[in-house]
Amino acid sequence: MTAKIIDGNALSTEVRGQLAERAAALTSVGITPCLAVILVGEDPASAVYVRNKVAACEKAGMISLRDVYAADVEPALVFARIAELNADPSVHGILVQLPLPKHFDSEAILESISPEKDVDGFHAENVGALMQGNPRFIPCTPYGVMKMLESAKVPLKGAEVVIVGRSNIVGKPMAMLLLAQSCTVTICHSQSRDLAFHTRRADILVAAVGRAKMITGDMIKPGATVIDVGINRTAEGKLCGDVDFETAKEVAGVITPVPGGVGPMTITMLLANTLEAAERSLK
Repeated sequence: MTAKIIDGNALSTEVRGQLAERAAALTSVGITPCLAVILVGEDPASAVYVRNKVAACEKAGMISLRDVYAADVEPALVFARIAELNADPSVHGILVQLPLPKHFDSEAILESISPEKDVDGFHAENVGALMQGNPRFIPCTPYGVMKMLESAKVPLKGAEVVIVGRSNIVGKPMAMLLLAQSCTVTICHSQSRDLAFHTRRADILVAAVGRAKMITGDMIKPGATVIDVGINRTAEGKLCGDVDFETAKEVAGVITPVPGGVGPMTITMLLANTLEAAERSLK
């Protein structure tokens, strides 16, 4: 058996087309969705992510503002810029690219963003709303995963789900979203005993831990849906996920690749959140 592959690039293109139509409708009544992105430092990966986000915005008919600061910038200057963006009614979404330099209090920076413009969904108010089952903004990567499961028509109600990774960005919000769909959810992490015992009983397995190819085919339940959120590089410099794709695809029923899986959907759902913020501003 070879698993059905969920093509994140194709799904992303489809969803972005729908978002572009909604953005054009808003622009026609005088509101152009606008995302402001703040980048601090010269981390190459962060710079690539920011460029991709800006380009995706512009292609979807949205405005993108970009503020780039040196790594040694005083945090007060970034706080001041966020305050300006919070007060600007033409800006609908604000994103601060992580990670920040060590002299920054990342939590304080994220909390300084208005919850109504926190399109990453990281503000404590938005995290609480997600926990209560009434999210304002869904964190982009888990949001993208949910869209992928929907597109593949993966049954969720009553499904046994195992999430490997407990981060605030993916693992925890992913669990909340799947619980809301009546899944039975287990979160595994670095201190979990006998990881394979848990993963082998999962109808849906989400790997989001940041360790290259740690989930192998013998750790997967036959026919399971495997969602690989990890982005790693092999010793040869090639991109790979947290799942050993070659062995996993022979066991799983549905699987996402790396690259070309969850990654494109993360930026797409950032655009979706920005558009939703702009639509709320109209109301």
